[in-house]
Amino acid sequence: MRVISALLAAAALAYAQTDALTSGVEQFHRGEYAAARQTLEKAPKSEQTRTFLALTRAALGLCDQAEPELAAQFEKNSTPDLRRMAGLAMAQCEVSQNRIAEAAQTSARLQALYPSDPDVLYQSAKIHMKAWNDAVFQMYQNAPSSFRVNQLSAEILEIQGKYVEAVAEYRKAIAKSPSSLNLHFRLGRAILLQSHDAAGLAGARKEFEAELALNPRDAAAEFQVGQLFIAEQKNAEAATRLERALAMNPDFAEAAVALARLYLQAKRAAEAIRLLEHAVEVQPRNESARYSLMLAYRNAGRAGDALKQKVELDKLQKPLEGEFSDFLKRLGEKPKQP
Repeated sequence: MRVISALLAAAALAYAQTDALTSGVEQFHRGEYAAARQTLEKAPKSEQTRTFLALTRAALGLCDQAEPELAAQFEKNSTPDLRRMAGLAMAQCEVSQNRIAEAAQTSARLQALYPSDPDVLYQSAKIHMKAWNDAVFQMYQNAPSSFRVNQLSAEILEIQGKYVEAVAEYRKAIAKSPSSLNLHFRLGRAILLQSHDAAGLAGARKEFEAELALNPRDAAAEFQVGQLFIAEQKNAEAATRLERALAMNPDFAEAAVALARLYLQAKRAAEAIRLLEHAVEVQPRNESARYSLMLAYRNAGRAGDALKQKVELDKLQKPLEGEFSDFLKRLGEKPKQP
């Protein structure tokens, strides 16, 4: 009887331990991190237990305790999703401790392992934004009179939709450094964002031409001039500039699409299709290129090819699945709890 009792007691203990792991994981997924930590600390030691215990400690702000195990599980965990979560948690712990360079390295490894994962991409974007903000602060602190400060101020104003102020800052940057590349180009873009009236189009073209005077091999500036000619319905001039842009950069998909549309209007379907096929080859996810190619095939009587492009276009327009979990959103941002 004693042997049977001992066996039953051992079985009950094993069941309780297994139940502790299940309960701890459930508590973790419900966001009950303090309770999950206590439960998981009593669970039998396993790869899963160690990973979830480290994730729970990280969620409680105890990154110093969590990181060694997170690093180990990110290196070797045999379950892809747990390995991914360990890497994400480790990166967020590094961010919370302002170790941005290390977080960027962890993020790069995550992207190599999970290149299409929305959570990984989201985390990477946050880390890069943090690094960018830190660099901007250093620039304003250490080089306040540099033309780069004016340029950066202009770019930030553009993002905020303050185009008049952005134009003024770009002009200040050009006054300080007249021969620097890309300033006239950015000024031209800002002028267009500010206004598409005749004066705006003329002012923008002047800046793009100024950029080309500094760098005659600037395909992007040639493309912008071509687009301005299209806006003015000067298709022959537009085609010339777009052809120049493509001669400089044969893989310039946007220029190929714009030129192909002009060719279609001029009844040069074969040339248009050739351009669009190359654009799709270079940029398979370019919706504009696939849409234009679908129409070009349809107009050329190639219904089967047009249908194939429609199928590919529908795939591109399907939204990605996945959402950064509430746990990962809050990771590293919570105060320490007992």
